[in-house]
Amino acid sequence: MSVAGHRLPSGHRARPEVAPERGGAVHRAPGNGHLRAHVLAAAATVGAVATGTLTALLPGTPGPSEPAAPVVDGTASPVLAASAGVLWDAGRLTAVTPAETMVPVAYGVDAGDRDAATEQRVASVEKAGRLATQLADLHAQEQRAQASRALIRRGGLDGWIAEALKIMNLPPDLAPGVKQIIMSESGGNPRAVNTWDSNARRGTPSQGLMQTIPATFRAYVHPDVAGRPISDPVANITAGVRYMIDRYGMDTVRAGGRSSVAGNYLGY
Repeated sequence: MSVAGHRLPSGHRARPEVAPERGGAVHRAPGNGHLRAHVLAAAATVGAVATGTLTALLPGTPGPSEPAAPVVDGTASPVLAASAGVLWDAGRLTAVTPAETMVPVAYGVDAGDRDAATEQRVASVEKAGRLATQLADLHAQEQRAQASRALIRRGGLDGWIAEALKIMNLPPDLAPGVKQIIMSESGGNPRAVNTWDSNARRGTPSQGLMQTIPATFRAYVHPDVAGRPISDPVANITAGVRYMIDRYGMDTVRAGGRSSVAGNYLGY
């Protein structure tokens, strides 16, 4: 008589006894065992996720002293080892491919840092350029000052002009224009006196290198040489140049005085 058909007094069918296998694990009959194996596998998976435990889902081959993986329909089932109550040695899981060596990521310089470094280099170059320009200007000024001192020591028209510009603190590059005005007004003669123009007819003749009348000389002569006479070349130049700058501007002095459309010199 089949044991499976026997019922208990309570009316429930008696459960068949299954002998335990190696390792204490219990395997069910293939029919319901297949379903339970998958249920246990799912439960083990949820447990692994909840606890953070890594569980391998592999069909691996057990060693000689280890329990065999569950068999479903005659084929080794790739179920979780935990479903059979077996935790295989990690060294036996030959199917696991070692992870490739992780290579550190090489991070480049941040774009903002690179831009800042570039701006700093550009600023340094610009600063060096400004310093070089300033040094060149100082060198040129010193050369002009030396030339002016040489002219002053030598005297003559160029020396007088150089001294007058120095007293007025005006740039030496005005010298050519001032000289052109002087040559047009007096021919370079510091004692020249105009006896024929309207000023002469009024009794206030134009005098000196720049041909200034006495009133203009007194109003515009530089204070440093105000005690000198109108015929003094340096004092006369300061009065004539300051008057022209006041009336016509620095550019007129630099251009050598006023000129007509035809390019002829016009007095001031």
